[in-house]
Amino acid sequence: MATITATARKPAPPGILTHRAVRKLLILALAAAILAPIAATQWSGATWPSALTVDVSEPLGKASDWIIDNRDTHPLFLYFFGHVSNIVVIAVRAVYLALLAVGWAGVTAIGALVAWRVAGVRLAAGTAAAFLACGLLGMWVPTMQTLALMVVAVLASVAVGALLGLAAGLSDRMDRVLRPVLDTMQVLPAFAYLLPVVLVFGIGVPAAVLATVVYAAPPMARLTSLGLRGADREVLEAVESLGTTARQRLLTARIPLARKELLLGVNQTIMMALSMAVIASVIGAGGLGDRVYQALASVDVGAALAAGIPIVLLAVVLDRVTGAAGERLGESGKSPVTRLYALVVAAAVALAGRLAGFLDWPDGWDLNIAEPVNRAVDWMTAHLYSGVPVVGGTADWAAHFTSWVLNPLREGLQWLPWWSVLLIVAALAWLIGTWRTALTAVLAMAAIGVLGVWNPSLDTLSQVLAAVAVTLVVGFATGIAAARSDRFERLLRPVLDVFQTMPQFVYLIPVVALFGVGRAPAVAAAVVYALPAVVRITAQGLRQVDPAAMESARSLGATSGQQLRQVQLPLARPALLLAANQGVVLVLAVVIIGGLVGGGALGYQVVFGLAQGDLATGLVAGAAIVCLGLMLDRVTQPTERRTTKKGA
Repeated sequence: MATITATARKPAPPGILTHRAVRKLLILALAAAILAPIAATQWSGATWPSALTVDVSEPLGKASDWIIDNRDTHPLFLYFFGHVSNIVVIAVRAVYLALLAVGWAGVTAIGALVAWRVAGVRLAAGTAAAFLACGLLGMWVPTMQTLALMVVAVLASVAVGALLGLAAGLSDRMDRVLRPVLDTMQVLPAFAYLLPVVLVFGIGVPAAVLATVVYAAPPMARLTSLGLRGADREVLEAVESLGTTARQRLLTARIPLARKELLLGVNQTIMMALSMAVIASVIGAGGLGDRVYQALASVDVGAALAAGIPIVLLAVVLDRVTGAAGERLGESGKSPVTRLYALVVAAAVALAGRLAGFLDWPDGWDLNIAEPVNRAVDWMTAHLYSGVPVVGGTADWAAHFTSWVLNPLREGLQWLPWWSVLLIVAALAWLIGTWRTALTAVLAMAAIGVLGVWNPSLDTLSQVLAAVAVTLVVGFATGIAAARSDRFERLLRPVLDVFQTMPQFVYLIPVVALFGVGRAPAVAAAVVYALPAVVRITAQGLRQVDPAAMESARSLGATSGQQLRQVQLPLARPALLLAANQGVVLVLAVVIIGGLVGGGALGYQVVFGLAQGDLATGLVAGAAIVCLGLMLDRVTQPTERRTTKKGA
């Protein structure tokens, strides 16, 4: 079996303790031996020294006051930001009034028509059922508000992302400039985008739309650039040989060849825009997100679920429709006569509904699910929260997880000397990447201390580490099972599809119902949100292992477990590292939102700053979140992944 092991493991990439890794650790040990005594002598204590802290609350407060005082008089606001704000308000209001003018029957018919046109009868029926469910739940008007915000935000995000992607796809210099910007934007939690726009535009729809655009445009830019750069060279050379100009080559060859990537970019932009539009309810976006936010604030699980279900339905419908459009691209579509017939039917339904007075959803058709859901929650509180024989209750689980895991982890991190935390960050980032990666991670972590939020950041970090540990254990195990069983993978796929389309905000509803409020529910929501990505990447990485290596191991008599441990896992190491990286980024996003349900730490400071108008507190916490996200991304982003990106 020793021969089998050596043969099976030969193609595996080098492990963590290679000679190069040892050299890196020795260099760091030498630097620590010199610098640690100096740091411990000059700035004793575990927490970040106050002498190295910069108080930015006063200048930020002054800047905030200046912006508020000059928002109605300064030319920058009058002639630029003011016009942008007015355009956004007018656009959202126009779309909203158009949806109301068409009426619930017309919107349902048009939605079903679009779904039928791109995906067939099944999805058309599902789309109609989804819109009708939104009305039955008494959420028709909030759904239209969210849909209007989505339409404007998605159009703007697609336009901005396509322009940036076009520039990056046609220019190597622009690609090098935009790549680190897009990298940073994609690792930032959604909450971090709310603060700057609120500072400039105040609370309301314009801030919500612009924050959504900033959050949702990067995937469109990335995929547009990827599609343009990945165009078939032979086709481009053939078009160029015909004497076409650069503009003609772009319009007739590059863009048509990149249509699938462009549609995938639109799909990803829509999903991220919906997620952000819901989160933006914190800054006055209105719609379904506002209903969820208000219900969670009063721990009204029934009302939160009534608003959360339409969000999930919208997400699933939009994901399926845009995904089907990308898959069917290039296939023969419906005939022009059939399209005209369908358009006439949709227009007739909308007109008939308007003439019959079916504009507003009838109040008598509403189904009140809030009361029975709250009664179920009350029953759970009385019977399942605690006192359950043998297994204990959900509240007991949350309390034990907090006292046995979260509290010791937080206290352990806060007990460590600040310089040792920087040293650990440097070691992890350098082992998995380059010295530039390590320097970036250390500077990001040091910036947190300089901002004066060292302890709250370590509190957030403890929640992230606990959630990531649970996510990776469950995600890797589930991904391995899915990779080794086609039947299990087929059963799991629809569950992962639904979970991946749900906005972050919605995950807070079931965990509040099960566990109440606190840090443990925030961690639970983060685990559930991050699991689908980890499972998918793990399963895909294991399935893509070279079949020749697997066949060689089998021919040498390796058992199924030996094939997994000695061949699949080593060869799938880049995919597993990518899964860990994505798990960390996704967990951080929801742990921050967990500040709304008692997660505390940085998330609470952001929520407090937004709710109380204390933008200095919120901005400092937001900047710390940015630094924490950047550090975690660099610590978990392998060199292989960065190399692959550059070659894309």
